[in-house]
Amino acid sequence: MTPDRLDTLIRAHQHAAARRLAEADRQVAINDFWRGADAAWARIQQGASERLSRSTRRLQARLDRRAAA
Repeated sequence: MTPDRLDTLIRAHQHAAARRLAEADRQVAINDFWRGADAAWARIQQGASERLSRSTRRLQARLDRRAAA
């Protein structure tokens, strides 16, 4: 096997590996996007009292963490 042929095979392997990694990264990004969109949609669907209650719980948790630090 010539050095040029070996180099070509190595580059082809690296290219294929990079494409697989890019596809996996793309799927992760798409899943993250839809997870965030689903969470936003769920929050929009909540009533005003539920949103206020959630905000109150989050603020209290934040204050508790700050007091503990």
